Amino acid sequence: MAGDTLTVKGYIQHHLTNLTYGKLPAGYERVDYETGEQIVLTEDTWTFAHGGEEAAAMGFNAVHVDSLAWSFGLGLVFCWLFRRVAVKASSGVPAGMVNFFEIIVEFVDQNVKDIFHGRNPLVAPMALTVFVWVFLMNLMDLVPVDVVPELMLLLGVPYQKIVPSTDPNITLGMAVGVFFLMLYYNIKVKGFGFVKELTLTPFKHPVFIPLNLFMEVVGFLAKPFSLGLRLFGNMYAGEMIFILIAALFSGGIGWMLAAGLMQIGWAIFHILVITLQAFIFMVLTIVYLSQAHEDH
Repeated sequence: MAGDTLTVKGYIQHHLTNLTYGKLPAGYERVDYETGEQIVLTEDTWTFAHGGEEAAAMGFNAVHVDSLAWSFGLGLVFCWLFRRVAVKASSGVPAGMVNFFEIIVEFVDQNVKDIFHGRNPLVAPMALTVFVWVFLMNLMDLVPVDVVPELMLLLGVPYQKIVPSTDPNITLGMAVGVFFLMLYYNIKVKGFGFVKELTLTPFKHPVFIPLNLFMEVVGFLAKPFSLGLRLFGNMYAGEMIFILIAALFSGGIGWMLAAGLMQIGWAIFHILVITLQAFIFMVLTIVYLSQAHEDH
């Protein structure tokens, strides 16, 4: 990965490439990963992509295996940790891990009480899940960029991105989930009032219905896109900086000390970034669901 055969450009591109599984069309020319020979596929083939060009050729049906595996795995870690703490919880004075998790639960619960103005038992548990899950995905950004990819390379896995929130498919996927909840509760709570809200806001006169509808629909659709892209953009930029700093280690002994200090400094600052991004995603989710429950 960071070996002598890779240029800095190749090193960066490698670390930004997902482990992608998809279908290559018949007639596609590719280099065999094991033998290095040029081959032409005689039929449509489901396989792992050997680089960004093959991933692009796979089209929409391609799956980022690493992003899905790490996101689901971290979700299971979240469930296991909270269940383990819940079993130990008692009516006495909390201590240790139980106390820490109670602080998180109370923090999220207070934010829901302050922001959400409706009555829905789903919102608080979902807000807690969103906050902790996104935080765990962001936290993977603090793992040194070469450690896991190098270990996976020894197992024959050519690419491995371990920060799911640097993949727009993951962040936009979560945002789309929030969007469908927004749509569902808007219709459930407001009924026909939701149509009136789209067509008679902000201008009340019927002549402005097309303009109102256009502005309201664009604003409604912009919410999930901004929610997903904000998280992706911030985490992708942070990961890029880690990779660029790591690339400095190839510049010789003179750059190693400076690169090491920059890695430590950026990691310390990034702790704030990963926590803040998880908090923002949670708060905006609560805000959007609160708006869906506000029947005027």
